[in-house]
Amino acid sequence: MAEINVVPYIDVMLVLLVIFLVTAPLITQGVKVDLPEADAEAQAGEGAPPVIIHIDRFGDTYLDLGDANLVPVDQQLLYERLRAALARDAALAVVVRADASIGYGVVIDAMVAAQAAGVPSVGLVTQPPASGAGEERR
Repeated sequence: MAEINVVPYIDVMLVLLVIFLVTAPLITQGVKVDLPEADAEAQAGEGAPPVIIHIDRFGDTYLDLGDANLVPVDQQLLYERLRAALARDAALAVVVRADASIGYGVVIDAMVAAQAAGVPSVGLVTQPPASGAGEERR
């Protein structure tokens, strides 16, 4: 009676597991941002999740349209992407998540591009002061 040799299948599964373990950390999306601290009230989340403009400590700007895919953008591309997103949903909320160490002008540039695209108001993301360590507030 012939038996199935499962050793090759185990080898394939172990190779796939190693590939997954090596690539999983590379797939995670996000920009490392040291948020400024502020004792502010958290805003109630209403409707669709907001569009998030990420600005890292180097001043590089990324756009997160909620599809778990950060897109590097300049001022013109930020304007165009926000304009297209607002055409789909006019009540779209936009927030800026900027590193505390960058200059004020970089944040203002992102906010100006958002307002030029037609965003009625732009929020800023902060984190609670160190004494009340918790999750981010919007």
